[in-house]
Amino acid sequence: MADGHKLEIFRGLVKFKSNTQKIWGVLAFLTLITAVEVVLGIIKPESLTDTYVLGMKTINWIFIILTLVKAYYIAWDFMHLRDEKSSLRRAIVWTPIFLVIYLVFILLVEADYIYNVYKDGFVSWNF
Repeated sequence: MADGHKLEIFRGLVKFKSNTQKIWGVLAFLTLITAVEVVLGIIKPESLTDTYVLGMKTINWIFIILTLVKAYYIAWDFMHLRDEKSSLRRAIVWTPIFLVIYLVFILLVEADYIYNVYKDGFVSWNF
């Protein structure tokens, strides 16, 4: 191992011989996820834009999940969280996960409320 860092990704499924190879491997993984997001954003399949899960389009959930995967993996590899103690890893990773879940909940509840006010209320849509 070079400099005491683990030269593997995906919990040891892919192993590298040097840090340079590992950086390129992680870059390829993150590029693949970004490419999937871009392709989905351009194509916008009807099967994903017409179905709703918890009040939001399925494609939006896919974007949120892929973005969280990228953020987690950047922190895991480039910020070297894999080399830290488990309690520090949990404190760093779980806090944003719960925060994002809470913010998505607020987004869904408030957006539904605003939609119903404009739909059933006396104010008309002007945007």
